[in-house]
Amino acid sequence: MEIKSHTIELVEDPFGILSGNRYELFLHIDVPEDDELFSEKGLKIKVLLIEDEKGYHLSHYHIIEAITDRILDFELEEDEEQLVEAYCIAQAKEYQNAKEE
Repeated sequence: MEIKSHTIELVEDPFGILSGNRYELFLHIDVPEDDELFSEKGLKIKVLLIEDEKGYHLSHYHIIEAITDRILDFELEEDEEQLVEAYCIAQAKEYQNAKEE
């Protein structure tokens, strides 16, 4: 699996009841044709990343068919999940630094 691009957005908490920050990321990915995740329609992963007193961690994710926006019933393997989490954390830190400048 290769992450080709992403979008990131800080999720606002209009009621102020959640601690920390939440980031919604869409990762556009490529997977080899022989991978069970492969889809000719393309794939993206919708990720909710939380930053709180414990640090950064994935709340949840969905694997989505890019053209149809259909949620697929697949889970990432442990190493893929770690790759996604590390990528998202790096992007959230970069996003936060850019907003502070």
